[in-house]
Amino acid sequence: MSQVYKSLSIANPDTLSWSPLQKLTSAIGIAGLTILIAATFGVTFPNATAWLIASLGLMTVGVVSFSYVTYLQQPAGIKNNNIWHDRISSRGISAWVAGVAITAFYIVLYQYPQVLGLGSDGAANTGLVALFDPLSQWIKGVPASQWFVYGTLYTLAIIIFGIRYIWKYRHNKYQVLRTISVMFFQTGFAFLIPELMEGLNKSTYNKWFDKDMKNMWPLDYDFFFDWHWEGMISNGSIGLFMLILGIAMIFFISPLLTYLYGKRWYCSWVCGCGGLAETAGDPFRQLSDKSLKAWKIERWVIHLVLVFVTIMTIAVLYTQMGNNPEQYWLTRDMFAIGISILLLGVIGLVYYLKDKHPDLQQDAGKIIMGVLAVIVAILLINYFIGSGNAFFIDAYSLRSAYGFYIGAIFSGIIGVGFYPLMGSRVWCRYGCPMAGLLGLQQKFFSRFRITTNGGQCISCGNCSTYCEMGIDVRSYAQKGQNIVRASCVGCGVCAAVCPRGVLRLENGSDDIYEKTLDIRVDGVRLSE
Repeated sequence: MSQVYKSLSIANPDTLSWSPLQKLTSAIGIAGLTILIAATFGVTFPNATAWLIASLGLMTVGVVSFSYVTYLQQPAGIKNNNIWHDRISSRGISAWVAGVAITAFYIVLYQYPQVLGLGSDGAANTGLVALFDPLSQWIKGVPASQWFVYGTLYTLAIIIFGIRYIWKYRHNKYQVLRTISVMFFQTGFAFLIPELMEGLNKSTYNKWFDKDMKNMWPLDYDFFFDWHWEGMISNGSIGLFMLILGIAMIFFISPLLTYLYGKRWYCSWVCGCGGLAETAGDPFRQLSDKSLKAWKIERWVIHLVLVFVTIMTIAVLYTQMGNNPEQYWLTRDMFAIGISILLLGVIGLVYYLKDKHPDLQQDAGKIIMGVLAVIVAILLINYFIGSGNAFFIDAYSLRSAYGFYIGAIFSGIIGVGFYPLMGSRVWCRYGCPMAGLLGLQQKFFSRFRITTNGGQCISCGNCSTYCEMGIDVRSYAQKGQNIVRASCVGCGVCAAVCPRGVLRLENGSDDIYEKTLDIRVDGVRLSE
């Protein structure tokens, strides 16, 4: 007779298996995905409209039904049960298969769209792209492209996994509201409005330009490219509106909102990259590396990308100008002098603030001032010798390199493909120049911070575990130290999973930096 050992643990020590209903709903979702995979491998469906509706519908029903069974049939509250036991969320074999598959899809999308069935030289689409032709024809009256396919699937993922996220974190109003926000901005501003604008005005558009109204430089790195400006200027009032909006976003709207609310206004409430990371990437947020080594790598890499995009943009603008004041209202001479004065002003500001912000007295301040000094020196030298390139390098080579290595490989192939292996914010943490720029402002010129009540902390570690940006939140909470980190996207999940209410997202009017350094441990000071 076999002996049964019953565990006395309050928590179930055994891995929970899926219920029959969860297995059924997951099978429904996989069936919808199978149709897309079959189309990718060349299967021709006789009625593309019906099969596309079936595919997207099955995936939607499967994910939403699975989420309903998993979360809405349970009491509201923290729901991360068995997350380290599931192969897909703990770097198991399923995670590696998913990572390889997503990475392969992005490689094909960027480099070999013909594999997906994109017709070339006027030829009709086939395969996966042809499956989306009816939807593209209905929305904008032209056959689908690989980017329309990608945009549709991207938006659908944010919507259906956003529903899952809302049900999972329904006990936290902040999570519900910001998830609705990213779903709204992705569906409306990033997908429907641009596609409808292109369809309604396709007969009057002379040249293409980006119509995503929430996208801005430096994330939209090609905003200042000559072909993009020509596209906006040559397309009447709509193009002019997008040009003015883009400049206002860079110099006025974004700095003001970041000062008031931190980088979370964009990274967690508006941005499509952050929206996908928060919704579809939620099961992988605990995989982010919290080590000090990863933090050091993060700070170097993301700020080098920011320097790269700045240099590339200056070089592109410089080459697009001439020296004849009768033909150019802004000549190369004026531009070179203006940029030099601006960067010298930034150096002066950093030097002025270094006493108030001790971090600027360390490596960060030296690096910022050193890099800016080099930029100014090269620009001035190049100006005096009269070269046509701002940094002795062909601007078109710079922008091609940035578009390939950062815009394609880093943001897409690595940024999304590595979700199951490195966490959901790989791109946001290590490569996004927008996150780097907003992070610097959040660190030194913003009212946003996460306050802590160290006396209530029980050191459970939930906050650190589920921080997708790799911040060791618990170390701050244990000391009662307010958190003002350049990398923090203000997602608020650390507060949502805290069982004691230790953490709180705030926008303060007092001196954040001084209050942050006021640590309740004698003789200890931590700085980023």
